[in-house]
This record gives sequence, C-alpha cells and structure tokens, in this order.
Amino acid sequence: MKKPLVFLDLDDTILDFHWAEQRALSRAFREAGLDPRPEILDRYSDINRSQWELLERGILTREQVLVRRFQLLFEEQGIAASAEEVGRRYEELLADGHRFIPGAEELLRGLQGRARLFLASNGCAAVQESRIASSGIGPYFEDIFISELMGADKPSEEYYGRCIARIPDFEASRAVMVGDSLTSDIQGGIRSGMHTCWLNPQGRPGRPDIVPEAEIRSISELPAFLVSIGLL
Repeated sequence: MKKPLVFLDLDDTILDFHWAEQRALSRAFREAGLDPRPEILDRYSDINRSQWELLERGILTREQVLVRRFQLLFEEQGIAASAEEVGRRYEELLADGHRFIPGAEELLRGLQGRARLFLASNGCAAVQESRIASSGIGPYFEDIFISELMGADKPSEEYYGRCIARIPDFEASRAVMVGDSLTSDIQGGIRSGMHTCWLNPQGRPGRPDIVPEAEIRSISELPAFLVSIGLL
C-alpha cells in the first residue's frame, strides 16, 4: 500500500507557538522599556491572529501584518513606542528556541517511514527555519513549504498548488492536511481535495462554512484517524 502524504502545520501543531510568542514578546517589550503585562500580551495575540486572517484573505501583505499588529496594539493601549523597532526585535527573539506541543515528537517518530511527511507553514521564513533547525525536526520531512518562500500564503490555491507541484506522485485521495487553524489549514486542505484533520485542543467552536473531516484534541490522535480512513 502506498504511504499517505501527511501535511503538518508547524505553529501550535508541532511547536508551541503560544509559548514562543509570549516569551519573545515579554523580552522585546522589556528591552523597549514597556511593561509586558499579561493582559497586554493576550491582547497582542488577539490582534495578531486577526491580522494573519486578513493576510489569508488577501487583504494585507506579510510586511503589513508584521508592523500593523504592533501599531494597532500601541494605538489602542496608548503606548509610545516604535512598532517597526519592537516588531523587528520580536521577530529576532521569536526565532530563538522552541518547545514541542505534547505528543508531537512522538508522532513524528511514529510516522517516520510509515508516511510521507510535509511541513506547511505560513510563518516568516527566517523565524521558521531557525525554529525548525533548533528543534531538529527537519529530517522527518520530505519537503518543507514556508509560504514566504513559496510566494503564496495558506489557504490560497496558489500556495497549495505550488506545494503539490513539488511532490512526485501526489494523490489528493491519499493526502491529509493537519493543523490548528480552520481558515488556514483546513480551508486550504478542503480546497485542494485532501482529507482534513483539525487539531483543536481547547475545544473551540467550529464554523459552519469550514467543516473538517475529523477533529482531534491531541496530535497523538492523528495515527488513529489515518487508520480509520484506510491510509495507515
């Protein structure tokens, strides 16, 4: 039987992005003379998420997102600081270090040799390449698709089309897109005709317009889903 093609998102699917974000933000704020209060960091996370969703819809560019998220936060909170400078330092700090999502290392080891693994990320290339190197996960993947280097962003058809074009013998019926984002991962996978598996550890409410084939609470549940649809 042919091996399944498993596309895995990186942030909050394999590596703990929330941990890295809070850590980098706190340091960047302190270096800029700002108080990294928990409510400010949480508010940044909300704004950041909304800006990336605008990028996914083609409304903002990546360059706009990287600055705008800090501009909006500082304007809203009355903070006198340079969005460009804080944003630049944050990206540098975000690239430093990693922490795995529970079960992610075991998943990669368990699927190695049993599935063809691909990494699909919308993050910034310099940050993601550093985190991939730091975590040592690169060798698990047949190919790594970082949107900034692909010239298109998830969930666009251009992004997934360019990924697929690099994969010999691609078959959508044997491919699965796995990630924590309905708008980026699941929507893109559906558009490409793949199976889809939504990682939703917090039990967030779904959306009637983006319905994954499966929903799991832990990444360790993925092999069982692959078995259930006859791919393992």
